[in-house]
Amino acid sequence: MYESHFGLDEKPFSLLPDAGFLYLTKKHSLALTMLQYGLESQAPISVVTGNIGCGKTTLLRKLMDEVADDVTIGLITNTHSSFGELLQWVLLAFGLDYRDKSKVERYEILVDFIIEEYAKGKHTVLIVDEAQNMDMSTLEELRMLSNINVDKHQVLQLVLVGQPELRSMLRQPELRQFAQRISADYHIRPLDQSETVEYVKHRLTVAGGNEDIFHPDTFPLIQEHTSGVPRLINILCDTALVYAFGAQQDNVDAKIIREVVKDRGSAVYFDDADTYGYLQGKHDKPALRVVHQSKQQSAENPDATQIKQALNEIETLLKTHLDQQPDRGAETKK
Repeated sequence: MYESHFGLDEKPFSLLPDAGFLYLTKKHSLALTMLQYGLESQAPISVVTGNIGCGKTTLLRKLMDEVADDVTIGLITNTHSSFGELLQWVLLAFGLDYRDKSKVERYEILVDFIIEEYAKGKHTVLIVDEAQNMDMSTLEELRMLSNINVDKHQVLQLVLVGQPELRSMLRQPELRQFAQRISADYHIRPLDQSETVEYVKHRLTVAGGNEDIFHPDTFPLIQEHTSGVPRLINILCDTALVYAFGAQQDNVDAKIIREVVKDRGSAVYFDDADTYGYLQGKHDKPALRVVHQSKQQSAENPDATQIKQALNEIETLLKTHLDQQPDRGAETKK
């Protein structure tokens, strides 16, 4: 919509995880290094946590893009309350047949696969994204799978990525043995003011644009209304570009940011007791909450309904905004 107007090759603030846009702040560099160390040292279990929208999935994509040829990776992303039998999902992650098999047969299939990979000079890694959605019994079953060894070598490694609730779960006495097997872990914090500035400029340049599209006076406002959460920064900046395009401005200034926030409300992150939430702020309209949804979740899922309602609200607001721009041409209005 606005790409050509700002000289961009693509949208710089997409919500889809894209390792090509990854900006490695010190926090994200440490998290990635910790994941890489876990793989190279054959750590039984590695854990990375962070609040919604902090870039965990993008880090996973980066890790998977750079993994060595001697590593076989299986990825589970569809974790939720009705997750079902763990072994089915593990076999599916590695492209193995799980249908019409008993639990014992599924376990044998997995062990045979891991041993075959080991014989080829490879070790196997199972990555579980959104792991906080698993219950304690499933996490304990995962720990038992990590006991699969060949000649004292750790041939199956686990990488768990999730929200802060996962950290709380792993502190429970019932998961003491699981926690003791964690060799590498890191919690990603939000971006600070300087990191937010560099993050926005980085994504603009990766998208083929000028890093000065956002005026310097916008950054304190972006930080204030997103508290350095990358996904919220993307939402705010993307919408600001649409507003600036509608007003036929060459850049985004503080007035545009204030207008977006006034129309949509303020999404605020707070970090007390590892809690993530949104506050309405000083404005009339509620904050937009964007919830990660697996592709395999039903369109009737309440999260999906919330997203649809939020997107409809954005569309209405943008139309109203464009209709209030008297100086733009008919072609722009169209």
